[in-house]
Amino acid sequence: MIGDTETPTAPASAAGGSDGRSGTSRGSGDQHRSVARWFGAVPQESGLVVFLVLLGTWFTLGSEFFLTGNNIRNILLSVSVLGILAAPSTLLLISGNFDLSIGSAAALCGVTFGMVAESQSLAVAILAAVGVGLAAGVGNGVLVAYFGISSLIVTLGTLSVFRGVAQLRSNGQTTRLDTFRWLGSGEVLGMPVQIGLFIMVVVIFGLVMRYTTFGRSVFAIGSSQQAARLAGIRIRPTLFALFVLSGLLAALAGLILSSQLRAASPNTASGLELSVVAAVILGGASLNGGRGTILGTVLGVLILGTLNNGLTILSISSFWQEIARGLVLILAVGLDRVRLRLRGD
Repeated sequence: MIGDTETPTAPASAAGGSDGRSGTSRGSGDQHRSVARWFGAVPQESGLVVFLVLLGTWFTLGSEFFLTGNNIRNILLSVSVLGILAAPSTLLLISGNFDLSIGSAAALCGVTFGMVAESQSLAVAILAAVGVGLAAGVGNGVLVAYFGISSLIVTLGTLSVFRGVAQLRSNGQTTRLDTFRWLGSGEVLGMPVQIGLFIMVVVIFGLVMRYTTFGRSVFAIGSSQQAARLAGIRIRPTLFALFVLSGLLAALAGLILSSQLRAASPNTASGLELSVVAAVILGGASLNGGRGTILGTVLGVLILGTLNNGLTILSISSFWQEIARGLVLILAVGLDRVRLRLRGD
């Protein structure tokens, strides 16, 4: 009878198969989300360390001369000036600003030192170079912090101004420095002086960023100037101080390069500002400000130095080296953007 007819039920195998497929789909989706969350939670520095290790492994397999004490020393020597300049640039980028004039400022400081050293003592020449670096930082700081001009525009202009003044003061000639070698080639307790200065600078800046009110103020300014102002942070003096620090370390870099080359040339450090920006961005600093670490910058500097050194040892054309540096920067920044998106930042 119709009333006694039972409702047909789906075969157990079919129901089980459907549940199995949906269960598999859910499991796969959960696994993908877990991987995405893990990748998003990985610190930028961890990825840079892994990339540096892989890069070193590749060059070690390609040449027996790469992983030697002398070559590691050469890499550190080659990146020491870059690292010294990248330290203040990290703080500037965190605050949402640039200093593209540091290479030209370093050249001007070196030329000033060379010219003064011809007629005065080394101490007076060093003070003159430091004074020029200080003046360069003050000029940039006043224009950016107190006149409100974009740091990109200001330092792009002073990049040309400082280089032009260096050319004018030296008449385009190189000054030999036979008595000023210690800073560029001297050693203390077996460690090259310039490597020691590099380590000292990054340690000081790392401590400042992590443990001081000034460092926290820089992060706050880069995150939101309006919020920083409401929090009572003195934005203009802070930005001014950052540019002054950048100018002073440009002077130190100019002195190291002059001592290393045993000559003061107006063409010194040409294009170095682009390598500095590349290292800082590679280290995880945001172009929008508010994010970055000294450790990340150091890793970025070491990656660029290792890449240049390894490609040279493998006799790779300099043209391919330029391409490789650009691709590494794009890859690193691209992966970091993906990581931040997965994390929800």
